[in-house]
Amino acid sequence: MPHHDAFWGVHPIVPTPFHEDGSVDLDSVRRLVDATIASQAQGIAVLGFMGESHKLMGAERRAVLKTAVDQAAGRIPVWVGVRGLGTAACVEQVQEAEELGAGAVFVAPIAPQSDVALEHHYRTVAAATTLPMALHDYPDSFGITLSVDLIARLAREGVAPYVKAEDPPVIAKQRKVLEAADGKVGIFGGLGGAWLYEELEAGAAGVMTGLAFPELLVEIVARFASGDRAGAAKVFDRVLPLIRYEFQPGIGVALRKHVFRRRGIFATEFVRRPAPAVDAATLAGFEAVVERCGLRIDTPGWVDPPVASPVPAPRPPRG
Repeated sequence: MPHHDAFWGVHPIVPTPFHEDGSVDLDSVRRLVDATIASQAQGIAVLGFMGESHKLMGAERRAVLKTAVDQAAGRIPVWVGVRGLGTAACVEQVQEAEELGAGAVFVAPIAPQSDVALEHHYRTVAAATTLPMALHDYPDSFGITLSVDLIARLAREGVAPYVKAEDPPVIAKQRKVLEAADGKVGIFGGLGGAWLYEELEAGAAGVMTGLAFPELLVEIVARFASGDRAGAAKVFDRVLPLIRYEFQPGIGVALRKHVFRRRGIFATEFVRRPAPAVDAATLAGFEAVVERCGLRIDTPGWVDPPVASPVPAPRPPRG
């Protein structure tokens, strides 16, 4: 499909690193970009909801984005999360993203719950930039649901050719969107990757989510795209306990930062308030799940791989 000419595969939503004093840690941003590239992901997404973008000042957003784009240096595209209380704030953010060299944006909805208002919002934002735009359909976080008709119409007309789809039941809605859009939409799953295999079967272009083990998502997509669906399913089934544990509401960001700190990517595990504390027992339980899945928390790679054959070279999952 045409959308795969630009974006497909795995685009991790990454957290924002901080120093112990709460200031943004740009050195860790650089290491995070390099680690994401090393995972063979097809892109990286900064300043998303799980990137604590709503807790950053404007100058901090700009610094994180500029650092990520500079470090990527064209090796992978940088997606930028856009979220504001009104259309004007979102226009400002997409123009900043384009100015600083981002590759694409994913844009949250605004109130009220109205297709007319939402369509005006998204058309206005899209007209303010030449960057490709994905709609972010995540009702649990934003309190707004994007209708199938709206998503499909904006995709067919090229206003928003992508959607970050996180509205359960995800498979049913994604199938409806693909059909209504005549296939002219790139669907990226989310929600920690909890339905990645089924989403690929349903025709998704890939996944855009915050799992701290992006190499696992890369392997699932690569095996699926190569025709090794049985291998992709084995990897997916093996890591579901990890996905479930890491995607716990409220503490998922802290768990991801724990992994990145253990891997030497982040200097600290600092999460800005408001955020619940993660106790030692929860972290120990998380590490036990990682080990049970046949993985290591301090370095990428399997200790006990579920599939013996090598991971094929990543390529588009369909089209």
